[in-house]
Amino acid sequence: MVESPQGQRPRYDDEISLVDLAATFLKRRRVFYVVFIAITLAGIAYAIFTPEKYEYVTLAKLAEKSGGEYIEEPSTVIAELDSLWVPDLQAKFHAENNRSLPFGVTANNPEDTGLVRIVSEASASAGTMVEQAHRELVERLRSQQEQAVSALRKSLERQIVSLDSTIEMLEGGQDTGDAIASAVEKQLSLEADLESLAPFEALVVSRQSGEHTGPARSLVIVLAGLLGLMAGVFLAFFAEFIGLVRNQLAGE
Repeated sequence: MVESPQGQRPRYDDEISLVDLAATFLKRRRVFYVVFIAITLAGIAYAIFTPEKYEYVTLAKLAEKSGGEYIEEPSTVIAELDSLWVPDLQAKFHAENNRSLPFGVTANNPEDTGLVRIVSEASASAGTMVEQAHRELVERLRSQQEQAVSALRKSLERQIVSLDSTIEMLEGGQDTGDAIASAVEKQLSLEADLESLAPFEALVVSRQSGEHTGPARSLVIVLAGLLGLMAGVFLAFFAEFIGLVRNQLAGE
């Protein structure tokens, strides 16, 4: 057995050197070029022809009662928007246009506020459609809030009138000073509650963001180039592997 010279590592038949890899890549370079160019061009086309999307935001302030509380809990309103009103809006659009609403609609409540925030992402060409959808939701919310305010207002007014009658009745009796004072105090509290009612208010409807959302076109093109580079190298070596397998099968 002949020993290898000192410091020289023996080479095995199944080893692949960098020279072999380079030779294989050059042999299959056309595969690399085709894949790289195809993916890069696809990325460029996507970046150029896909319309830029913007964020459209609607803000509404819920009706308030005394103590900074809201007539309807914001979480309840959000749940109703997400589970009922938005699906109704989507179903109505589909029935009228025979296609799905081309943008999404989400609602949320910024923490510790009585604000309802309705958000959609759409292209500038769909801005009018987004505004129409948001206005429809706002008007439905306004109607519900006005009904809730009206019902609470009438309830407070009835209680105030009832206390008026009670006070008049007590004034004709004896030893009713404490009862009258309590009734007057309650009446003043109800009148304060009535005065503190704040109506629903739409602050902003379908305001378009200044900058478009999503990745920049240049970033899309760069990522497409990187993807094309990696996919091209992989498929070049994979094509060589397939070729070797075919040659092996043909030689058997």
